[in-house]
Amino acid sequence: MGRIPQNFIDELIARADIVEVIGARVQLKKAGREYKACCPFHNEKTPSFSVSPDKQFYHCFGCGKHGTVLGFLMEHDHMAFPEAVEELATRFGLQVPHEGGVDPSARRADEPLFELMERVARFYAERLAGEARARDYLAQRGLAPETIARFGLGYAPNSWNEVLRRFGAAEPDRQRLADAGLIVEREGGQMRDGERHYDRFRDRIMFPIRDARGRVIAFGGRVIDAGEPKYLNSPETVLFHKGRELYGIYETRRARANLTRVVVVEGYMDVVRLHQSGLDYALATLGTATTPEHLRRIFRLVPAVVFAFDGDRAGRAAAWRALQQALPEAREGREMRFLFLPEGQDPDTLVGAEGRAAFEQRLQGAVPLSEYLVRELSEQSELAHADGRARFAESARPLFARVPEGVYRELLLERLAAVVGLPPQRLEELWTSARKPPAAAATPPPPGRRASARRATGAGRGSLVRQAIVRLLHYPAIAGEVSLAERAGLDASEEPGIGLLRDLLDNLRAQPAQISAQVIQRWSGREGGEALQKLLEREEVITDAAAAAGELRGALVRLADLAAGRRLEALEAKSRTGSLAQHELEELQRLIKEMGHRDVRGG
Repeated sequence: MGRIPQNFIDELIARADIVEVIGARVQLKKAGREYKACCPFHNEKTPSFSVSPDKQFYHCFGCGKHGTVLGFLMEHDHMAFPEAVEELATRFGLQVPHEGGVDPSARRADEPLFELMERVARFYAERLAGEARARDYLAQRGLAPETIARFGLGYAPNSWNEVLRRFGAAEPDRQRLADAGLIVEREGGQMRDGERHYDRFRDRIMFPIRDARGRVIAFGGRVIDAGEPKYLNSPETVLFHKGRELYGIYETRRARANLTRVVVVEGYMDVVRLHQSGLDYALATLGTATTPEHLRRIFRLVPAVVFAFDGDRAGRAAAWRALQQALPEAREGREMRFLFLPEGQDPDTLVGAEGRAAFEQRLQGAVPLSEYLVRELSEQSELAHADGRARFAESARPLFARVPEGVYRELLLERLAAVVGLPPQRLEELWTSARKPPAAAATPPPPGRRASARRATGAGRGSLVRQAIVRLLHYPAIAGEVSLAERAGLDASEEPGIGLLRDLLDNLRAQPAQISAQVIQRWSGREGGEALQKLLEREEVITDAAAAAGELRGALVRLADLAAGRRLEALEAKSRTGSLAQHELEELQRLIKEMGHRDVRGG
């Protein structure tokens, strides 16, 4: 699906009332020009959570959480960015557009499929109520009626065409059933009744698979008696991509507003039984190994995940595959652990046998990713002698290479080096040399903009760069009042934070914004985004847009003068120690004329 256009996101931000959206989830009280509440993201007794209707921005002075209305939906409701946009657009009756790669009519065609899946899910649930054999099976598995209702469990009748007959009366209806993966085309011709299709799910307990918004996108069906396959899943469809979806994500998000971790298990019944036992933060992959997209979705929800696998050979193999997929997502601020259950046990049976408290105790003792990695590689090598440790290092090298730069990578390097018996720096040097041809030299990094989020905030209290950025944040429309000459004067500046100011000014001149939240949302996830949010949180006395525009243009002129003054000093210094090239001499004369009698050396 194509990217959501920036102008549509800007429109949503401008239309939304952040007080209304947050107020529907958090009890807000008016306090002057803002609203206050106890923070929904951490426990506190004294309100430190503030919502500004002027800035369309929220900030907690206790835990530091902050952002726009979209950011709040992502943080509080555990939504991915596209889901938050969809949620907000729905409030205004808007269709979310996408740039390129998506046929708008195809997107509209999704809605009848969602409606169809919901109707079929209700049909399966109704049939469960009338099928004693299926109800008895679920009771034997320890499921309570309220759990069955919560997850919408149902029963697919033992018929070749019940769903087809009820929901596929006309050819367009049959096509939708096929598009949703609910019927299968018969190979080798028609059936006795002349129909070319038959129901995919027959005589099975049905598990509706919901997306993060609660819409049914697929089904998983389990046989009641003996039979193969034991579990049958919907195929890939326009609604369902199993490498991206997680069973139980909707129920988990509804159960808890303040999630701190999730546990990933292997099966539908594991998820349902864990939720029933009070472990209402369990998810499952859908008939596939853990994928990078699964992990990215999980880490948009929580900072910590525990993989709990069955205590058999297949479970251990699944855990090792999960570790390899997890390595590129390993970084500071995230925690990944692995729990291995006793041989022959799975989460469903184990939580039923020992209860919630004992199972949570097992989760507390789960093995961190780094220790699991070391343990698995150590079992393949004899660490008592040099040959075994060298083998360990060689096995670890490609795995370590998948970990992104950062604190976690450095700590993992220290742990692996301790096993090998080498200093971390030396081990990494050996690994690096093994990856590169001996004569290959490191390519110097390309020259980039000097500004970063850290330098932008540290540019000095009351600095010109900071002053200009703050004015643009509070009154973004004033960017249009900056002349081309005033903007060009920034090109030669090397002040800390100048790159962020240039980018901000260029962006707002090309795509005008009206409110602060639009600017913050544009920079979400970009370099400098955190710096902008911190600057917006500060109390600033700015009387009005006209005053802000004058202060902005004044700051830009002074920044241009500073840059010109420094260049003038450099050329004068060079002229005293050696001769200037012709173009440098001309530049010196031009700068002297432009600067006139200003005392730029004093700054």
